[in-house]
Amino acid sequence: MNVIVIIPAAGLGTRMAAASGARVVAAASKQFTELDGVPILVHTLRKFVAVLQVSEIYLALRPSEAAGYQPRLAQEKLGKPVRVVEGGEHRQQSVAHALAAVKAAPDDVILVHDAVRPLVDPEIIQNVIDAAVRHGAAIAAVPAVDTIKQVERTAEGAVIRATIPRAQIVMAQTPQGFRYDVLKKAFAEAEADGFTGTDEASLVERSGHEVFVVMGSTRNIKITTPADLELAEFFLKHSS
Repeated sequence: MNVIVIIPAAGLGTRMAAASGARVVAAASKQFTELDGVPILVHTLRKFVAVLQVSEIYLALRPSEAAGYQPRLAQEKLGKPVRVVEGGEHRQQSVAHALAAVKAAPDDVILVHDAVRPLVDPEIIQNVIDAAVRHGAAIAAVPAVDTIKQVERTAEGAVIRATIPRAQIVMAQTPQGFRYDVLKKAFAEAEADGFTGTDEASLVERSGHEVFVVMGSTRNIKITTPADLELAEFFLKHSS
């Protein structure tokens, strides 16, 4: 059984403006912004090449960035194949392009991970792999800590219509892991129906396959704003 990682990294990161002062300036795409002197994307790649079961990584980049980033990948000497594919207009399209390039057996595991979650720890990755092998589909997530309100948007603003019990809510993270045949089927059905989901799990849920949840971490943050970057730097500085 092989584990293949897909990292969609074709987003522009419009919420990542220049951080305060001259210390850090965001790149054109947030995944290339430096964290402790190293691009966020490289931090993320390092986490997955360190996992013994991972055989290769597919990285979806915008065509304008793909060629220019190849030398940086070569310089990193990651030790496992990192294959660059053309990213799409949105996440689902980027993952679909990578999935089309993957050569896998039905029971191989595909992990999909956000390019800008560089602080994922090995235990979370391993737990998602194990759950995907056992159940066919699994994601990392953390319990909701805030009260969740369902609202209706009106001309005068949002109006609360219901309070959703927190025990029924988790906040999805990545990696999300699936048997190859499960994910391939879900993507094929979504494409046939013109459906766009918010993440890979939403497509698999729609396909009728149960998705199991393993515990994520509050440190496994998605870096989308300068404040997130500062928090990631703090976590990195104080990590063991």
